[in-house]
Amino acid sequence: MNRKKLLVFAEVIALGAALVLGGCGGEKKQTESVVPAGSVVSEVSAGSEELYTDTSSEELVSSSSEQEGQMVILRVTKTNSWAEQNQTAFQYELLFSNQSEATFGTWKVILDTGKEVKVQNSWNCSLEADGNLLTFTPADYNAKLAKGAEMADVGMILVADSEPDIEGSYVLNPNTGELAPADGRSSASDEKKENDKEEGDKKEEEKKEAAAEVAGPDTSGTPFENHGKLSVKGTDLVDESGKKYQLRGVSTHGLAWFPQYVNADAFRTLRNDWGANLVRLAMYTDEYGGYCSGGNQGELKDLIDRGVNYASDLGMYVIIDWHILYDNDPNQHKEEAKAFFDEMTKKYADRGNVLYEICNEPNGATTWADVKKYAEEVIPVIRKNAPDAVIICGTPTWSQDVDQVAADPIKDGGNLMYTLHFYAATHKEDLRKKMQTAIASGTPVFISEFSICDASGNGTLDYSSAEEWKNLIKEYNLSFAGWSLSNKDEASAIVRSGCDRLSDWTEGELSDSGNWLKKLVSGQ
Repeated sequence: MNRKKLLVFAEVIALGAALVLGGCGGEKKQTESVVPAGSVVSEVSAGSEELYTDTSSEELVSSSSEQEGQMVILRVTKTNSWAEQNQTAFQYELLFSNQSEATFGTWKVILDTGKEVKVQNSWNCSLEADGNLLTFTPADYNAKLAKGAEMADVGMILVADSEPDIEGSYVLNPNTGELAPADGRSSASDEKKENDKEEGDKKEEEKKEAAAEVAGPDTSGTPFENHGKLSVKGTDLVDESGKKYQLRGVSTHGLAWFPQYVNADAFRTLRNDWGANLVRLAMYTDEYGGYCSGGNQGELKDLIDRGVNYASDLGMYVIIDWHILYDNDPNQHKEEAKAFFDEMTKKYADRGNVLYEICNEPNGATTWADVKKYAEEVIPVIRKNAPDAVIICGTPTWSQDVDQVAADPIKDGGNLMYTLHFYAATHKEDLRKKMQTAIASGTPVFISEFSICDASGNGTLDYSSAEEWKNLIKEYNLSFAGWSLSNKDEASAIVRSGCDRLSDWTEGELSDSGNWLKKLVSGQ
């Protein structure tokens, strides 16, 4: 339990003044509390009068020398919790125990909860909230605490995203007015300062280490020559030397529909003019002309072979994408997928620049359990021929539920990443938080498809949302492939629909989303 967050200020006032300590108390009266309207003030149970003895005739501590050996214990206890809309309510009780020979007068507590909280209720004290700081002062009837007495029935209800770390017992040092943990460690404020400094130093060191571990831009040679075979370390893609590496590039549209963009000059333009190091080859499985729906499998595999060879010749990385969409559940064509990836991995077993994406966008009623079941049958087929290849696995709801992975990850053994897809005009803060949650839970994320229009692949571009996504991509060094290398008449196509040029596109020949993507790929 972290007790660093409790800051108590006590003050001893000579000859009838009070020692200011943190807490609250009460009896059978309602108190005025600075809390949201509608707050309920509880009553103290019968028999509590003896705890709050009239001390007008008692001797008060008059000097710090007389305070030696005095002790007051404050105990903060959580008594209940419950769901409160999208947050949780936490109920606490405070108990003060004056284990000294002196009577303490008026008091004050400043409690640092360590996070933003909302005060829903308080009783037998006045309570003011300012961000994560709570300031308690007594009611008019419980300002004094007699020697040897306890003061209970003081409490509050806080609402927060997660539980504040404030529970525990604390000892008052009458000389300093501070509370220290009951286990005798250093005072809370001193410990907090020391730990804040340590945490700041640690974060600064982590930033330096992270910067040193990220592979720099290529100044000569090809991407694959400079970085070699990739692998997954923690949540990061890393190069052959172990440095964090970011794949930045473009996905084709369906190979059956826009085969003309699988050409050496197009890939060269992406590498030399854009700074791309990645091309994703999207082979639809169930749509018109799809691999499993009557399409010419020989021609589709030939397009993949040409794409892999063009990328390899240019020293670029390439993803072979089993592009499920209308088939919803990858298990629908699982046997075809196993045969396909067995053939592909045998053919490209010696190509360290090839990555395998085993299911583009599971959707509909498909659950994570369905995807996992499929993956745990397909991945061993790939591993048999390409044991160290990086594999990318889709997630439910069109590859948006990447946050579900951490609770039940695929049992693979490494070099496995999970996809998140976004379309900036549709997918905003909620999906960004999902992605951050996934990464914080240890899930390696790969953005293998996205654009800055809406989820239909068309519509108005949302530059504001796009910038938010760009910032996260840079912050987490996420690899990505933008959709799509085509001149289809839709907002997500990177080439304008009226342009037939297949490479060396000018700014005017690129669409608005294409120009934005080019800047992202080039690091702007």
